[in-house]
Amino acid sequence: MKAAKAATTAKAAAPPKAPKAESHLAMVRRARRINRELAEVYPYAHPELDFRNPFELLVATVLSAQTTDLRVNQTTPALFAAYPTPEDMAAAVPEEMEEIIRPTGFFRAKTKSLMGLSAALRDEFGGEVPGRLEDLVKLPGVGRKTANVVLGNAFGVPGITVDTHFGRLVRRWKWTDEEDPVKVEAVVAGIFPKSEWTMLSHRVVFHGRRICHARKPACGACPIAPLCPSYGEGETDPEKARKLLKYEMGGYPGQRLSPPADYPGKPAPALGAE
Repeated sequence: MKAAKAATTAKAAAPPKAPKAESHLAMVRRARRINRELAEVYPYAHPELDFRNPFELLVATVLSAQTTDLRVNQTTPALFAAYPTPEDMAAAVPEEMEEIIRPTGFFRAKTKSLMGLSAALRDEFGGEVPGRLEDLVKLPGVGRKTANVVLGNAFGVPGITVDTHFGRLVRRWKWTDEEDPVKVEAVVAGIFPKSEWTMLSHRVVFHGRRICHARKPACGACPIAPLCPSYGEGETDPEKARKLLKYEMGGYPGQRLSPPADYPGKPAPALGAE
């Protein structure tokens, strides 16, 4: 009797079994389902930088480092009015350009990069933005992330844009534990068909900006919560979570002054009108 009781007590005190490790195939299936769910939540996902041509997108993407797309969008109208072409920007007076882009931060370094890439476009590419990754990354201030943004959204060439939001979410979703953006890009590229790369990037970034925030994700208002292995890292109460939603999900303006026609939110205010 005592032995049986002791066995029962030992069984009750035994630590719970570790959850079964997810196979690679199961992770791929879950990742693709997340992408399908996000496609339904954000059918209007798009680049959140205002641009009218490849040059404007390239410049805006360089400016977006260490600042918000909103601040870039509020700054570029004056910038492109003053320097509409690579030739114009390459010939700019640095101090004058610095004053225009000052609101985006790091304005001296960004001015140097913009004038350098503009001169390269003028001298090496006939004033046109090249449509190849290997050419874009040779331009001053242009890395893989910027190049993929331009290729995917100005040239229709599939690319995965690994910014801070994208990297954070794919690690939360256990698609990879890599920290290096190039390695993250390679892993995710192996999960999805190339045709999905550009829109996947938009959807993930949209979700990171609106719901799955860095410090306090709105878990209780997340449409893909059942698929997320990190559910519970943020606010799980539905009412409290809804108060954390940003941009159109929370009823506020987006980041673009000139959003696409199918964007359900409000356009962002111009500089000084906030």
